[in-house]
Amino acid sequence: MKALIGLLLLVFGHNVSSVIHSLQSFHTVSSGLSTFPEYVMVAMVDEVQVEYYDSNTQRIITKQDWADQDYREDPDYMERETENRRGNQQVFKGNLGTLKKRFNQTGDVHIFQRMNGCEWDDEDGTTEGYEQHGYDGEDFLSLDLKTMTWVAPVHQAFPSKLRWDHDTAWNQYVKNYLTKECVDWLKKLLAYGKSTLQRTERPRVSLLQRSPSSPVVCHATGFYPNRVVVFWRRDGQELHEQVDPGEVLPNHDGTFQVSVDLDLTAVPQEDWGRYECVVQLKGIEDISTPLDPALIRTNRGDKSHILAFILTGVAVLAVVAAAVVGVFLYRKRNNYEKASQTS
Repeated sequence: MKALIGLLLLVFGHNVSSVIHSLQSFHTVSSGLSTFPEYVMVAMVDEVQVEYYDSNTQRIITKQDWADQDYREDPDYMERETENRRGNQQVFKGNLGTLKKRFNQTGDVHIFQRMNGCEWDDEDGTTEGYEQHGYDGEDFLSLDLKTMTWVAPVHQAFPSKLRWDHDTAWNQYVKNYLTKECVDWLKKLLAYGKSTLQRTERPRVSLLQRSPSSPVVCHATGFYPNRVVVFWRRDGQELHEQVDPGEVLPNHDGTFQVSVDLDLTAVPQEDWGRYECVVQLKGIEDISTPLDPALIRTNRGDKSHILAFILTGVAVLAVVAAAVVGVFLYRKRNNYEKASQTS
């Protein structure tokens, strides 16, 4: 897989000029979790949380000052949307009960999730919509907008697929929301939160290494937006071997971080000067950091930076767990689409 990704990057190169904006909603209903709300709904714009609702409070909480502009302009709108969330709560609870019967389950912890949303490329204007359902951490149903049919990766989903495939009115409604209404909302929210969502924060780049035998980590943090490209070069050529890229993760302050490891096991230290870490982010010049032992923070010397890095990671895990209960469906959607394209 790494070789395939490297080949694609070699052929097409990096592209950080185009920004793809997204609006997503995550619905999670669970059973057997006494300390967790039965139903949670989270809305995100460009992976920034803008709205939260759960079955305990039964009220909508906006997470950004600019996200409640429609609510302030139309007080009845908040009441209508709150009733919609309460209705969704009952629907999803019923769906969970149905799935437990199909899988012949009774007790224990079970989770049903739905993720839907849209993406908009701010350069060429192209859009994409998607809807994905998951059960107990696995794909359950997804909508193929091109064929207007539902994909069922497990046999327990076939009854729903057959029923929904023939419900043309409902499918047309979903398509209209994903391809038009959702995109309109996304553009409106982008306009409301322009100063926040369309800003550029320059990354801080550090080289970290736990021990002499550990990989050297190129760690970029504090950047915004999250569409950053970080890679290692040797003699001016991008490396695809020896490299282990990490995922972009959120920081507690709304910025992002990412780490890319470089394995130097077979590289003598006198050749380290041939290597450099490159960070690319739209709106700023490329940041190049040479692989200089004097620039590497390690556990053998100043531990403060390593400790801050570890604590930041802990904070990130807490933020992700609290804010976005169903984000893994987005990852699974991407993995599923990549597998389908490969097939």
